[in-house]
Formats: sequence, structure tokens, C-alpha cells
Amino acid sequence: MTSCRQCNQQNPDDANFCHQCGAALTPTTVATETATDISTPPPMQNNETLWRQFIGPNADRYLAQFKKFSSNGQSKFALSWNWPAFLFISFLWFLYRKMYLHAFVYAVGPMISTYLTGDLTAGIVWSIMAGATANYLYFWHCKEHIAEIKKTGWRDQPVQEAALKEAGGVQPYVIWVGVVLYLIFLATLFKMIQEGPSDSDKLPTRPAKSAAMTTT
Repeated sequence: MTSCRQCNQQNPDDANFCHQCGAALTPTTVATETATDISTPPPMQNNETLWRQFIGPNADRYLAQFKKFSSNGQSKFALSWNWPAFLFISFLWFLYRKMYLHAFVYAVGPMISTYLTGDLTAGIVWSIMAGATANYLYFWHCKEHIAEIKKTGWRDQPVQEAALKEAGGVQPYVIWVGVVLYLIFLATLFKMIQEGPSDSDKLPTRPAKSAAMTTT
């Protein structure tokens, strides 16, 4: 009910004029709406801003790739290529982007495949798989985490920003782990080249005839 300022008559909320004295009720309504607007918390950042904050470095490049995976509001798979996931040690790239489950799969998968097949090129197959699917997997990773963060902290911007920073972004230390692993690999390769093939890898030579057989 809306109270009239002139005669204190109670009127329905949708009334524009007092039923008793005919005074306009619009000022009261405007005042009520103004008070409501003041008490309403400011709007949160738009959706693209949330994605940029979550992705962190190279957000523009990834957002351009993510457009391939959405059509009419529906997610779909599309081929794309991620060079860092292919050239960098794959599980380290997933770890760098805080995709811990995928990092575990790409750390264990190549080792198991190599052990079962006895073929060292199995690791290359896994690297190609990572290069072809990393963008799509990262798209879903971002989408799920951002949706969860919006549910839990959309009214409190500082809480939301802290959650985005914790769940998203990158782990810079992983780059140095990769550099160390590459240096170890290069040092091992250089040592193998210096030592040459082992005795077991050398082709067997034909034994020389004994002196007894060559004498006449």
C-alpha cells in the first residue's frame, strides 16, 4: 500500500492518485525507486571481462580461438592448433594453465604408450593430440570455472576477482621447469653424440681367417 502525503490515506501500490483527496502519488513512487536504486549493488563486469581476467596472458588470442567453439549459444568442437601445447612439453603447458587433470593425463599417457608399444615416437603422437585439442579443452576449462565463480561470488566483486585470480591465470614457475628439462635433454643428447654408438649397437664384423688356414 502507498500512503498519501496529503491525507495519509492508504492506496493500492499501482495507484497514481489518492482515492480520498486526489493528490498525485508519483513523488512517493519516484522516491521509492530512487531508494531502491541506491541500495542495489553496482553491476559486475561484463562476461568478456571475466574471461579476460580468468585467462590472463594472451587473452586476445585465446578469445579469438574460442569463437570457433560456439555457435548460436551452443558449444561445438572445431579444429584449431595450439603451438605452445605442441612444441612445449605437453603436460607442462596444461600445468601452466592450471589444468591439473589434463596435465596428469599428458604426463602419464606418453610413458604408458611408450612402455606398451616399445616405440619412442608414441610421445610425438601425444604432442600432436595436445596441439589439436588444447584450445578446445582450455575453452571448456574456462567456461566451467567462470560459471562456477559467477554463481558463488557475483554480488561481491572483490571475492569474484580473488576467485578468478586463484582458479585462472597461469603459473609462471612452470616455464622454468620446462627450461630445466630441455637443458637436461640437450645435455643428454650431446653426451650421447660425443660417446657415439655403444658396442652392442655396432654391426658385427666378419672374423679374420686364422693364420693356419691361410698358410699353404
